[in-house]
This record gives sequence, structure tokens and C-alpha cells, in this order.
Amino acid sequence: MSGAGFLLQLGGTPMQSWGEHSAFADRDTIAHPTRSGLIGMFASALGIRRADATADAADPTPEQKLFTRLTSLRFTVRHDRAGVRLSDFHTVGGGFPAHRTVPTAKGTRRGAGTTTIVSRRHYLADAVFTVAVTSPDDPELVELCAQAAAAPRWPLHLGRRSCPPGPQLLPGPGLADPVAELLRLPLARPKARESAEDDAAKTVDVRFTTDDRFPDTFPVTTSGRTQLTTVNDQPVRLHARERVYRSRPAHTTTVALPASLCHGYGVDYLKALRDHFQPTEDRSAP
Repeated sequence: MSGAGFLLQLGGTPMQSWGEHSAFADRDTIAHPTRSGLIGMFASALGIRRADATADAADPTPEQKLFTRLTSLRFTVRHDRAGVRLSDFHTVGGGFPAHRTVPTAKGTRRGAGTTTIVSRRHYLADAVFTVAVTSPDDPELVELCAQAAAAPRWPLHLGRRSCPPGPQLLPGPGLADPVAELLRLPLARPKARESAEDDAAKTVDVRFTTDDRFPDTFPVTTSGRTQLTTVNDQPVRLHARERVYRSRPAHTTTVALPASLCHGYGVDYLKALRDHFQPTEDRSAP
């Protein structure tokens, strides 16, 4: 799982949403970024159109081959801040005459008395995730994705188009081992309260999720075990009117990291990131 890659930081905006079983009437979000959402983000950055976002074409085009390569990416997610779940209530088409309401699949319009469509959309507010992106079998793809994320062809979003990424999207491009870097990178969460008598205050519990097994060099977890679940988010086709996914295993664990990694919000956290990647002695060099 470990190997050359880069880090993504998904946060800095009010909301993000990572649906797994979304339908129009009820668009859910799970507690962390999904493979389909992250792969879709890189597909957008690379300029792959929806019609070419397929990994099972019989005679694939160059764009479809590139999308298939994206499905080999590996993601390890550090949950810096879990965020707060919010639900947004939407209505579409209410109050309009029949000829101005929502079109149906038959090409007609929804009639009088049935003009309003109700939907609920779920979000994570104030959440921050740091993602290690690797591809052990395709190192060139990792470099291509990092370059595309830095200069995307189309706008990027955190699960939904209404959720743009923050300015610190690429805190660590070009790392020898981004998974190991997650264990020492500053955390975007409030500083722990100091207490000379409380040893627990010297560490903070941090949740990690990966679509591969954690390496043997990963620290011993606070619970002594890793939780295995199934998530339906491995993309097969991401067409505009046809979304097909496969289920895949997700490994989750909680690790006690030094509380000194917590650097709060805003400017303090940005300074900590700067100091992490560019120590003071390096910044003073001409």
C-alpha cells in the first residue's frame, strides 16, 4: 500500500458530501471520502468526459483506458476532523404552472397537483480529511494525477458540485511514502488541553480508513484491531445517466498520535504545514 505518491487535503470549505447509496429523493453521505468521489475528482482534473468514465468498455478509447487506470489508485484517509452531519431540504418545481415544471422521462411535464419534487441532501460540515494517494503498479499515474489536481481541466468538488475544495488541496506533492507521512503531518483539529497529570492528553485518537490493508509498519492501534466493512463505491461506470459501482472492503482503525500534531484552525494550521514541509533553516536559504 505504501510507496511514492502525494497528499490531498479535503476541507477548508463549509461542506462536503460522499454518497454511497444516493438517490434523487435522499442523497446520503458516509463518514469519509469514497473511492468513486476521489476517482471522479481526478477524472474531472484530467478532463475525462462522463461518456468516457467507464472501466468495462469492450474496445476502450484512450480516455476510457485512462479512466480504467484511475481505478487502480489506492487511498488512505486520515480523519483530521469528522465534522457535523447536516441535512438540507430541497423542493423543485413548486409554485410553477404545469408547462414550467420538471420534465419527466417520457418528455412530458409533471402535471398540476404533482409539480413539486422533494429531496433531502446530507453533508459533512466543517470536516477535514487528509488522503495519501498511491498506485504501486502505476507510478506514472500518480504523478499525472498530482499535476492534474494542481491545474485541473474542469473545476473540482468534494463529492458534489456545490462543495469546492479549499486552497490547501495539495499540501504534500511528490512524497516517498505519503502513508507514513500521515502519521507525522500536522492535524487540522483544536489543540489538546495540556495537563501534567493526564498522560492521555499527550496523545489524540485519530481514525484512519484505507481501501487496502494497513502496512505492517503502521502503529499499534488503540483498540488492538482493525475494523473491516464493505463499501459500494468502486466505480465501473460514471455516466451522466448510468452509475455502476462494485463493492469493496474498507479497513478502519484508530491510532494514538502525539497531541503536539494538533495545530487548530486557520493561520496557525497553515503555518504548521509550512514549517513541516519547509523548516526554518530551509526558508532562510537564498
